[in-house]
Amino acid sequence: MARTVTFGELMLKLSPEGYERFFQSGRMQASFGGSEANVATGLARLGLESAYVTKLPSHAIGQAALDSLRACGVDTSHVLRGGDRIGVYFIEKGTSLRSPLCIYDRKGSAFALSDPGEYSWDSILGGACWLHFSGITPALGENALCICADALEKAKSLGVKVSFDLNHRSKLWSADEARKTLTGLLQYVDLFIANENQAREIFGEGSGGFVPGKAPDMDRCASDAEKYAKRFGFGAVALTARTSLSASDNEFGALLYDGKDVFFSRTYKIHVTDRVGSGDAFDAGLIYSLQSGTAPGGCVEFAAAAAALEHTVEGDYFRIDRDEISALAGGDASGAVKR
Repeated sequence: MARTVTFGELMLKLSPEGYERFFQSGRMQASFGGSEANVATGLARLGLESAYVTKLPSHAIGQAALDSLRACGVDTSHVLRGGDRIGVYFIEKGTSLRSPLCIYDRKGSAFALSDPGEYSWDSILGGACWLHFSGITPALGENALCICADALEKAKSLGVKVSFDLNHRSKLWSADEARKTLTGLLQYVDLFIANENQAREIFGEGSGGFVPGKAPDMDRCASDAEKYAKRFGFGAVALTARTSLSASDNEFGALLYDGKDVFFSRTYKIHVTDRVGSGDAFDAGLIYSLQSGTAPGGCVEFAAAAAALEHTVEGDYFRIDRDEISALAGGDASGAVKR
């Protein structure tokens, strides 16, 4: 299979140990993460040739971030170096009735301040078959938005398929800002991926209407998917649907509209170890299975199973194997010891 490219910001992640509050014990765990980087590690883990594009400082922390990607088998040959700082995010795990808490410290990062002229998309996308990005990236400022636009125009001219995960972050921009900005980019997107509630909030298919503990209306989600495809010209739309019973217990499922029919995954009941990165695991599972020629129903089942399993693993990067995903997608949710 040809190369898949993902583009976005890689950040330093700092989190308290276990389920502690920020600085409760004075100890913080450090790792790296970022939506598109998480997708890149997932694609590499699943066996695709995966390349990640970002900008990192030339200092030791930037090098450690780069090394973390290389250790996962990701091609980092197009990662730019320079600038003064890496973006940081602090995250406190939620548990039971206490929600997770995320605080960003990413203004002025090397990536956010990178110049559109630094990225040679002819070279980056040469020989690629797929480009993936998310709504987080254009939310980071005018430079990041311009870079996204350049990448999408070049992908279109080269016949490279584009997937986009809405990934709305209200701490980065409002729903109105997201709608106004993203509408101009969506003309280039072949596969649109979103949480069903966020999609309704941003693109106005009625109120998002999130109610804790209430299961989404999947028939309504299917209708929305068809509307988004028709409105923006998407070749396919994938919507994820989550029921948050508490921070510790979720139900998760998804659907895929392929331009003709709607296919639903099973719904997974999940006891959450770490929720961060689960949507990115869905993206990686979906992109992988679509590129593998799997039938649409199998694609959304595999992707949903990947996301469900990612909830059980600490850290942002994807650390699930294909056989584990296939077993769960096939109905084996026993959790029995593998001997």
